Amino acid sequence: MAIKKFFILITAVSFIAFQLNAKNKTSSSQPLTAKQQSIISITALAAKGDLPALKPALNKGLEAGLTVNETKEVLVHLYAYCGFPRSIRGLQTFMEVLDERKAKGLVDSLGKEASPILNEESKYERGKKVLGELTKTPQPTTHSGYSAFAPVIDTFLKEHLFADIFERNILTYTERELVTISVISAIGGAEPMLRSHLSICLNVGLTPEQLKEFTGVIRSTLGEKEADTAKEVLNEVLKNQK
Repeated sequence: MAIKKFFILITAVSFIAFQLNAKNKTSSSQPLTAKQQSIISITALAAKGDLPALKPALNKGLEAGLTVNETKEVLVHLYAYCGFPRSIRGLQTFMEVLDERKAKGLVDSLGKEASPILNEESKYERGKKVLGELTKTPQPTTHSGYSAFAPVIDTFLKEHLFADIFERNILTYTERELVTISVISAIGGAEPMLRSHLSICLNVGLTPEQLKEFTGVIRSTLGEKEADTAKEVLNEVLKNQK
């Protein structure tokens, strides 16, 4: 009788473990949300300057649940990687979309504003910490490479990009990294940076499956060339993760 109870207990424990394992596998392989896919499309098209295609992408993003402020933040964030002209033209196009939707009686959620930064530590140190969080790597205390060649770019990078921009809490780190890899994929010729940010994407919670899906969104949004390059770089990153 005791042996029978023992086997029943083992079977029950095994079943629970199987269920938990199945649940974890399911949660870890969730596809990109409609909002995340829209962030990729909006960013890629704005970075390319394809404004006619950007309009329907912006509409689709709002319908997928992006707020007005989140969408503006996407278009603001991308300027750090492809410049003010693309960012401003994207914002102007978004203004047109909002006017057209308002004329149709559509009311879009404004969403939250960025919270004030109360940290009194220097922007350079704050940016350095953010970069350390993203890369999961201690940041060096001395310059090397391009930062030694032109130290001011390291200052701008830490103080402005990773403090002024990344600290704004309208978008999550995951969403900001989706914006970043979308811009870099769209402009091309910056594969080392794409490689770094795809690695960061894994650090902030995106799965290999989701990043493969990202390349698919790039393919449907921009075309074969950009998607193939992104896929090739992603495969290198995933290979090195093993």
